Amino acid sequence: MFDTLFSFLFKYRPSVFAQGDLAFGSPASVIALLLVAAALGVPAVLSYTRVRGKSSIRDRWILGALRVCTIVLLMVCLFRPMLLLSAAVPQRNYVGVLIDDSRSMQIADVGGRPRSDFVRQKLGLDSALVRQLAERFQVRFFRFGGDAQRITRPDDVSFAATSTHLGTAIERVREELGSVPLSGLVVVTDGADNARTPMSDELLALRARSVPVFTVGLGRERFDKDIEIRRVEAPRTALKGSAIVVDLMVRQRGFGGDKVPLVIEDDGQIVDRQEITLPQGTDASPIRVHVSASTPGPRTLTFRVSPQPGEMVTQNNAQQALVVVRDAREKILYLEGEPRYELKFLRDAIAADSNLQLVTLVRTAENKFLRIDVDSAEELVGGFPKTREELYRYRAVILGDIEASFFTHDQLAMLADFVNVRGGGLLTLGGRHAFAEGGFAGTPLAEALPVVVEGDAVPDSLTFLADLSVRVTPAGASSAATQVAASEAASAERWRSLPTVTSVNRIQRLKPGAVTLLEGTVPDTGRANAPGESPNRRYTQPVLVYQRYGRGLSVAMPIQDSWTWKFNSGIAVDDITHQTYWRQLLRWLTSDVPGRVTVAVSNDQVAPREAVSLRAAVADVGYTRVNDARVIAHVTSPSGATRDVPMDWAVDRDGEYRATFTPDEEGRYTVRVESAAQGSATPAFDSAYVRVAPQETEYFDAEMRGSLLRRVSDETGGRFYTPATVGSLPEDLALSKRGVTVVNQMDLWDMPFVFMLLIALVSAEWAYRKKRGLA
Repeated sequence: MFDTLFSFLFKYRPSVFAQGDLAFGSPASVIALLLVAAALGVPAVLSYTRVRGKSSIRDRWILGALRVCTIVLLMVCLFRPMLLLSAAVPQRNYVGVLIDDSRSMQIADVGGRPRSDFVRQKLGLDSALVRQLAERFQVRFFRFGGDAQRITRPDDVSFAATSTHLGTAIERVREELGSVPLSGLVVVTDGADNARTPMSDELLALRARSVPVFTVGLGRERFDKDIEIRRVEAPRTALKGSAIVVDLMVRQRGFGGDKVPLVIEDDGQIVDRQEITLPQGTDASPIRVHVSASTPGPRTLTFRVSPQPGEMVTQNNAQQALVVVRDAREKILYLEGEPRYELKFLRDAIAADSNLQLVTLVRTAENKFLRIDVDSAEELVGGFPKTREELYRYRAVILGDIEASFFTHDQLAMLADFVNVRGGGLLTLGGRHAFAEGGFAGTPLAEALPVVVEGDAVPDSLTFLADLSVRVTPAGASSAATQVAASEAASAERWRSLPTVTSVNRIQRLKPGAVTLLEGTVPDTGRANAPGESPNRRYTQPVLVYQRYGRGLSVAMPIQDSWTWKFNSGIAVDDITHQTYWRQLLRWLTSDVPGRVTVAVSNDQVAPREAVSLRAAVADVGYTRVNDARVIAHVTSPSGATRDVPMDWAVDRDGEYRATFTPDEEGRYTVRVESAAQGSATPAFDSAYVRVAPQETEYFDAEMRGSLLRRVSDETGGRFYTPATVGSLPEDLALSKRGVTVVNQMDLWDMPFVFMLLIALVSAEWAYRKKRGLA
C-alpha cells in the first residue's frame, strides 16, 4: 500500500529514487534567465513588507513566504528535474531464477495452502510474472536443494529434496552464468537453510562480482502453533544398566506450559512414556529426561512428542540419538590405607554389578597389602603401580583413607597425569588421612582435585568432626550420578530423608571450575567443630563435587561413612539407595574414559550419499600422542560388505588421523578404527556407528527465515520480497545497473505531488487573504 501511494504522488516507486541520480534538463542559458527573472521578482515580494494599511507585519511576512515558495516551486519545475537511471537493455541480459525444491516447500502454513502453490501459480510459463521477466531478460530456471540443477521450465520441480544449501546453490548458479551479462539472481525459497557451514564466503563472492540477489520469501515467519524438538543431547556411550540423562532442546509456539506426552523408542520399540511440561517463551529450552540403557550395542533412541491439535508441522516432533551401550567390565583400582567399614560396604554395594570390577588394594601393615579381585597373581604384587603403563590399565582410581607420604612424588604426579593425560576418573574419599589432613596440600595430586587442599598434615587424631545432612544441589538434581529414585523429584526427596553422615575433612574452598552435586549442612542437633572450638551450626561443605581436569574427571567425596545410608536403624532392610548410589557413581566415573584409540564421526545420522568425515586420536601405551602409526578404518555396510579406508595423519594436530567415506546404503554402518603404533605389541581399536536414512531436517526450524533472506539481498544489493510485493520484481531487476544497460531520463517536474503542492500554496495565500480581509 505504501508503494502504491508513493507511486501515485511521485510517479515512481521508492526503489526507482534509490537507484537513480538527480539531474536538471534545462540548458544553462535557460537556467540563467530564470535566475535573473527571480531576482527581478524579489522587489514584488518585498513590497508586501512595505505596504501599509489594514495588514500587519505578521500578515505581510506570511503572504511573502507563501509567494516565495510558489515562485521557487515554479522555478524548480522550469529547471526540468529528472532522474538518470540505468536500465537493462531488453533481451540483452540474463536472469537466473532459483526455485527451492525441498520438502519444506510442502508446508501448508498460509491459508491452509502449501508454499509450493506460489511456484505453480506465479512462476508458471503463462503467469504474468514470468511473461514480464521474459519480455526484459533471457531467463534461466534452476531448482535447488543440496545443490542447483538447470531446468527447462518452472514446473520441473517435485519439492522432494531432503536438504537446502542456499549458499552452495547460489554460488553454483553464479558460476554457470558467469560468462553472460547477468542482471541478477532471483531466489524463491522459504529460507530454511540447513547447511552446516555459514554462507559468508558465497556472499563475499557475490559482492565482489556485483551480482545482486533478489530473494522471495515464502511461508510465515512465525507459526501460530507448533512443537519442535530441535536437538537431542545424549552421551555417546553408556554402560549397560546405567541411567542416561538426555537433554531435549524443545521450542514451542502456542503451547507454553502445556503438559504433553513424550514417547521414547529404542530401535522402533516403545521403552518408556513420560509426561513433559513445554517451556514458556519462544526460544528453545532444555527438557531433561532419564532413559535406562538396558540393551547392549548401538541403539537408536527416538524421542517423540505426540502431535497436538492445531500444529502446523508435525514432522518436527521427533528427534533421534545414537547411543552405544557397552556391555563391558570396567576395571577400577581402589586403594585404602587400612581396613574400614567404608571399604567393606562399598564393595558389597557393587558386588552384584557385573559391569564393574573393583580391584582393591588394602594396606594391612607396613609394606603389606591385601589384594582383592585381581586378574592375575602378578597384578599389584608390588603394591600401588609404579609405572604409567601399569596404572593406565585401569579406567578409574579410588583413593580412600591414605596419607600423601605413602606415595612417591612420581606416583603423585602419575596420578595427576592419570586424569589429565590418560583421561581416567579419580574419586577421592574422606578420612583421617585424606585431603589436607593427610598432607596432600602442595602435592602434584592437589592440582587435580576439585577442592582446594590447604593446610599442614595433622597427627593421627580427630581434629575436626562434622555431622552433615545431605541434600542434592540444582546441578546434582539432573546428574546421573545422584539419581537414586525413579524421578528427579523423588530422588531429591530421598536425599533429604537419608540419615546424616560425618566428615573429618574441613573443606572450605572449591576450584573455580568445580561443580557441587551433593551438599552437606549441619542439622540443629549436629556437630561441626574442632576440639576446643565452639559448635558452628552454619557449617556447610560439599559432599560430592567434581571438575574436568584435562581429559579426565576428578571427583571428591569428603565423608567417611556413606555406609550409614544402608545400615542406619531408620533404613529399611530392603532399601537399595546405598547400592544404587555407588553403582551410578562408579558408572559415571568411568563413562567417558578414552582408550588408546578414540574415533569420532562428523555426524552419526546422515542421508544416503552424504560424506562422513572420520577423526581418530591415537596414543601409545603411555597415552602419548603418536604421529607415525598405521591407522585403518574398517567400514562395514548394513549388507555386510566391508571396505578398508586408510587414515592419514593430520599434520596440524599430534596424534590425529582423518579420512572420509560416502555411504550408499540405508541402515547402520559400523566403523572400526584400528591402530598399530610403534612400540606397542598389540593393536588398539575403537568403534563408531553411523545411521544412514533420509533425514527430516527440512521440517526443523521451518518458519520462513526472513532475516536470512533480507541479509542475502541487502549484502548483495538486491531486494527482499514477499508474495504480496513480488509484482515489482521485473522492474527492479531492470534497474539493477548490472549487465548491458542504457541511461533513461525520467522527468520529475510533472509529478502529481508538484501540481498538488502548487495548488496548495496558491490556495493558502488566497484563503489567508480572505480570512484577514485583504482580498
